[in-house]
Amino acid sequence: MKLKSLFIVALLSLSFILPGSSLIKAPEEFFGFKPGTDRMLFDYGQLIKYFKLLDNASPKIKLEKIGVSPMGKPMYIAFISSEKNINDLEKIKGVNKKLALNPSIPDDELDKILKDTPVSFLATLSMHSGEVGPSQSAPLIAYDLITTADKDKLKWMDDVLFLMVPNHNPDGMDMVVHHYWKYKGKKYEGSYMPGVYHKYIGHDNNRDFVTLTQTDTKAIAGIYNLEWFPQVMVEKHQMGSSTSRYFVPPNHDPIAENIDAGIWNWAGIFGANMIKDMTKDGLAGVSQHYLFDDYWPGSTETCIWKNVIGFLTEAASVKYATPIYVEQNELMGYGKGLSEYEKSTNMPLPWNGGWWRLGDIMKYEISSTYSILKTASNHRIDILRYRNEICRKEVERGSESAPYYYVLPLSQHDQSEMVSLVNLLHEHGIETYHLKNDVEFNGRIFSKGDVVVPLSQSFRPFIKEVMESQKYPVRHYTPGGKIIKPYDITSWSLPLHKGVKSFEINKPSDEISASLIKNNSIFTINYMHTDNYTHMIFPVTNNESFKVAFKAKSSGIRVERLKSDMKIGEEDYEKGSFLIKNIENSKLKKILSALNVSPGYINISNKLKTAEFTIPRIGLVETWFHDMDAGWTRFVFDSYSIPFTVIRPADIEGLNLTGKFDVIIFPDARPSVLKKGKYKSGSDYFSPSYPPEYAKGMGTKGLKKVIRFIDSGGIVVSWGASTGLFMGEHEIKNSSGVKEFFSFPVSDISGMAKKSGLYCPGSFVKIDLKKNHPLTIGMGDSCGIFFRGTALFRTSVPDFDRDRRVIGKFPKDKILLSGYCEKEEVLENKSVFVWLKKNRGQLVLMGFNPQFRASTDGTYKLLFNSILLEKLK
Repeated sequence: MKLKSLFIVALLSLSFILPGSSLIKAPEEFFGFKPGTDRMLFDYGQLIKYFKLLDNASPKIKLEKIGVSPMGKPMYIAFISSEKNINDLEKIKGVNKKLALNPSIPDDELDKILKDTPVSFLATLSMHSGEVGPSQSAPLIAYDLITTADKDKLKWMDDVLFLMVPNHNPDGMDMVVHHYWKYKGKKYEGSYMPGVYHKYIGHDNNRDFVTLTQTDTKAIAGIYNLEWFPQVMVEKHQMGSSTSRYFVPPNHDPIAENIDAGIWNWAGIFGANMIKDMTKDGLAGVSQHYLFDDYWPGSTETCIWKNVIGFLTEAASVKYATPIYVEQNELMGYGKGLSEYEKSTNMPLPWNGGWWRLGDIMKYEISSTYSILKTASNHRIDILRYRNEICRKEVERGSESAPYYYVLPLSQHDQSEMVSLVNLLHEHGIETYHLKNDVEFNGRIFSKGDVVVPLSQSFRPFIKEVMESQKYPVRHYTPGGKIIKPYDITSWSLPLHKGVKSFEINKPSDEISASLIKNNSIFTINYMHTDNYTHMIFPVTNNESFKVAFKAKSSGIRVERLKSDMKIGEEDYEKGSFLIKNIENSKLKKILSALNVSPGYINISNKLKTAEFTIPRIGLVETWFHDMDAGWTRFVFDSYSIPFTVIRPADIEGLNLTGKFDVIIFPDARPSVLKKGKYKSGSDYFSPSYPPEYAKGMGTKGLKKVIRFIDSGGIVVSWGASTGLFMGEHEIKNSSGVKEFFSFPVSDISGMAKKSGLYCPGSFVKIDLKKNHPLTIGMGDSCGIFFRGTALFRTSVPDFDRDRRVIGKFPKDKILLSGYCEKEEVLENKSVFVWLKKNRGQLVLMGFNPQFRASTDGTYKLLFNSILLEKLK
């Protein structure tokens, strides 16, 4: 065994105290076991308690709070470096910001910065809480670096400021560890944790770094967007058990086209050193150029669009802390870069199978982390210089090449989402401006107050990426061969997804530049008004108006809605707009103080035709199978103060649905999971690795109860895969006990579309909407939807007490708005949004997710309208 490998083994069993560190407990002494020991885990509280101990005992580490998790746990960053660097943290922070954002640093000042400044390297650990290895390694790494007498490591600490987030997802860490403890030593030890390992979104927390919806995401993104501006960043993950043991950069194609070549080159340098160093340490099965592409923002590595040298690592998993044995024939590659599990350029030293333990994962984590620190140390001056060079380069690109600006008019269909977009850009460290006067450009008048986003900024790659329409970078395995399919989605355009009108300006304009006034960090639209008004009116076209209505009604404040379109004063208000009387109410004042867009202030002398706004009783069906889409729905509902009750599928049979609920929602989930508590592949069912009490569906009786709920006047809203529950024949008993067999007048033709070549891997597409229908209140004649080809509908002429209406269908042409779609023409005139009636009940089916990852605000109103449907008489 190599000398360094022997050292790593010694580190994992460390319990001694080095000279000069008598006050510092080794991890084994603190936790009572060696981190990495089979079947042993510590939780988040223990982890942070240990880091606080280190902070109190050593001048080489400082722990700071950076935010709170969605469930209220404090989140921390640990600064680990030489004592001098720790004492100079504020100075380093200021220098980092200057390197990242100032394209005009004088040469002599830059030379001094390069001479005196350490590289700042950020590592965020175990955001996916089932991937326990990185966070379990954190105490070992921190302890070693602050107590070491090794000359090489001491040099690293002189040259590098290591910013470690010991755990990216505190809520999930506790959920997973406590689940493991519960079943440890029992039959279901190592079983999947039921539900999502997060308050809301589970694994999708690595899809939230454009929209920044979660508090833990905001805390992490703020490190590189607004606060510390590190030059290097790694996010540490785990992957499946039956492939390579470890992945390091560079990534596989395709890669993002807005990213400077230098970012990819530097990631390659770090990756090349990792695979070299880890192989030297005797760690087999390290791969690169494999499986993980890097063309889409949304993960933690969205930092690369902010000019950070960012990448991820992935370790093969065990069952949390329970070892697994892997037979050699079970090892395989997965196509992208490793079609066969054999020795290759992308995996020079295969692992041949055998026992695989948490302790093994931690050896790889320690080795890879030290390799990154060593590379950052060896290339310190070049890395710091590159950070400022790319700042200069991007600012120049923004002033010398198209696009030059994006303009967001104040006049929008949904003003509240335009304001939300501007404030989101501010959270990303982007500067926005507004016009101080009207400007004519290229035959178009832009008005005073319109928002302008110049691209002559350091973070130009991010501005362009999220403001433009996406075009997937098609690459092939062989010339003219199969395309390399995307790892995740292919559209993330903020204006399109939010339903905001945006203009890309591809020519420089002195007039626009001369009219710019920088916006405040918090952007709002406030209309002038007198104190003499009787009511406030909130346009139904604004998402924010629904938020006001739900919050006010939940606070006991009366809310009314217009029953028809109406002109009030100089403004036109659509049917469904919300009215609240001007009253002295502290809760109402609090609601109004948080608005992005102020309401209309009006005097009403005559009685308007209005209806009182009421909130239905909502049941939200959420499986135990890491149901992220249901979690996102919970998040949207909580954000809008929409009350709901979670229903587990297995509980449906025993519930009085009609007595408890007005509306039941089925988010995107497989019918087999909802009905049987099993996954289905072809005609075969297979049970997941959950404890059996969580692997249950509603069964045939439960589904019949849902159908009976509809027949009795209830409303069901379903989207995505769950719409499959409602296809085909159903059976219910009427009030006389007589069986009735029927089908809803709709069928799913998505399978036929796919056989015809349709491939739409998460793209933004256009649909036309039915006018003057309760489901399209507040929407225009058309909208964009986020579509994956999951469901596509054909209606039929109904019988008896059934009816149907097509609410949304694809147009004849120009369907794709952003992303990638093969055989787009297959979608022409096809229905994707339908309303169905059975007796006194209603069923709303959407072939798309109206709240996809809380990133498609432009279709939220379709969801809100669905849950607010009036009951049929």
